[in-house]
Amino acid sequence: MTMTIESQDGLAIVVLTGRLDSTNAADTEAKIVAQIEAGHKRVVVDASALDYLSSAGLRVFLVVAKRVKAAGGGLVLHSLTNHVREVFEISGFINVLTVCANRDEAVARV
Repeated sequence: MTMTIESQDGLAIVVLTGRLDSTNAADTEAKIVAQIEAGHKRVVVDASALDYLSSAGLRVFLVVAKRVKAAGGGLVLHSLTNHVREVFEISGFINVLTVCANRDEAVARV
C-alpha cells in the first residue's frame, strides 16, 4: 500500500492506494496519528484507490476517529471503492464514520 498526505490549514488529506491490512495497518495508523499530533485536527481520507480493507484496516479508522475527536476535530472518508464500501456496510462502520461521495463534499463536512 502507498499513502500520500497533503496538509493545509489544519487539514490533512490522506490518499490510500492498494491494500490496508495487518501488514501495514500499524504504520498507516502511526503516520495519520502523527498528523493529528502535529496539529491537523481535520482528517480526510481518499479511499478511491483503496482496493482491499481488512479488520486491521478498519481498526486504523476507528483509532484515528477517536484520536481526532479527542483533539477536537473530525474524520471523513470519501470515494470508497465497492469492496471497501461493502466491508464498511457489513461491519457497521458505515453508520459510525462519516463517508462522503467525493473530496469536495468530504472537505466541506470535516
